[in-house]
Amino acid sequence: MTDPIRPWPYPRWIAHRGAGKLAPENTLAAFRLGAAHGYRMFECDAKLSADGVVFLLHDDTLNRTTNGHGVGGDQSWSALSQLDAGGWHSRGFAGEPLATLEGVARFCQANACSLNIEIKPTPGLEAQTGRAVAAAAQRLWQDQPGWPPLLTSFRPEALHGAMLTAPELPRGLLLDTLWDGWLDVARSLECVAIVCNHALWDTALVSTARANGLRMLAYTVNDDWAAQRLLDLGLDGIITDRLELFAPGR
Repeated sequence: MTDPIRPWPYPRWIAHRGAGKLAPENTLAAFRLGAAHGYRMFECDAKLSADGVVFLLHDDTLNRTTNGHGVGGDQSWSALSQLDAGGWHSRGFAGEPLATLEGVARFCQANACSLNIEIKPTPGLEAQTGRAVAAAAQRLWQDQPGWPPLLTSFRPEALHGAMLTAPELPRGLLLDTLWDGWLDVARSLECVAIVCNHALWDTALVSTARANGLRMLAYTVNDDWAAQRLLDLGLDGIITDRLELFAPGR
């Protein structure tokens, strides 16, 4: 029996880390630029500071995207908030701070935008981070109009923590490969979607997803031919860095 497909109100085009490569990733400056390009859904990466603040950072360490060093999750928010998260990208963004999930929530709500929060835990803090991100999202979007954020992760433990904390928030399993048992895990976590490396999508995977009531998203799609292939397959969401190439109304 085919599982029912749940309602899906989210935009198809999703700006990766706020504005792709056009601005320093995971900063409010990136979100503002993404919105200026017409995007109304964003993807970001969330993890925990040492004192429990949910903030945006993709890597485990601060070295690539800030002027700080070491593991981001080992530092307090007081220390993290002093870092420059923009100067690495270009001089025009120098001094841009790291963003908190709370700040991003305010931006999205003020601009009627949707959000895909990738739970990106510091190694060893998977379940704890999943619980904290879900609790923060539940609080920040409580009583807000529109649809809640989509919580995704490569780490099933993080999604399990999110499910136990805020079962009403939609979840998606991120997949870079179709590892053995992925479908059983997605079903056990009551996921509404799978978010796959775009190269994994083919008619067989589409059929499997649809038969199991799963919405279908792809990352990170930066070429027109790849986007068209996914549109032809009927995907529900396309995450891209190329905001200057793809019109979100497409």
